[in-house]
Amino acid sequence: MRVDGSEPRTIGVGLVVLIGIGVDDTAKDAEYIANKIAGLRIFEDDAGKMNRDVCTVPGASCLVVSQFTLYGDCRKGRRPSFSGAATQPLAQELYDKVVDLLRNRHGLVTITGEFGADMLVEIHNDGPVTLLLDTPS
Repeated sequence: MRVDGSEPRTIGVGLVVLIGIGVDDTAKDAEYIANKIAGLRIFEDDAGKMNRDVCTVPGASCLVVSQFTLYGDCRKGRRPSFSGAATQPLAQELYDKVVDLLRNRHGLVTITGEFGADMLVEIHNDGPVTLLLDTPS
């Protein structure tokens, strides 16, 4: 990933996490998502089964990118509405909370973009899994 044309920020094995924060999201939701990201058993074990989480894969890390466009609602008309996406300071606060929890509670090396910056993200998806996570609320 490049932020505003800067040097690349990269990870090797791990997860690319695109986070959209909604207007009704809370700190509890950020905690739920961070725990879910860290604990999701989606990496193969020695038997080839999806049985390991990112915290148990040697050298694994996370690249976490704020992505308000995940809240683009295209159900009406031809132009997406982003009214469901939280704005600053709530979105920044909850994004930062998820990153902090991944780093400090779960011990994951976590590379980030910059909230609100122009980012060029390249993803080399080496595996069969792309998932959508949402909070219970």
